Amino acid sequence: MSQINYTAMSDEELRRYFLQHRDDKMALRAYLDRLNKRPREIITTVDDPDFDAKIQAAILRKMPAANNHGEGFDVE
Repeated sequence: MSQINYTAMSDEELRRYFLQHRDDKMALRAYLDRLNKRPREIITTVDDPDFDAKIQAAILRKMPAANNHGEGFDVE
């Protein structure tokens, strides 16, 4: 069996590789290690009076359709 070079893969390539080879525990470990090395953004705290609005705004920033097409979503 040949060795897979996970470090040569982009994040997206590694994610796709693991999804196609779910039994490859080394690929999962490599992907999770990458995710854990990324800085984490703190969106809000539970006692923040604007908690809901900040969470909704963060979700909308992550949604490609909303970002690329200017489509908005009403959240109640």
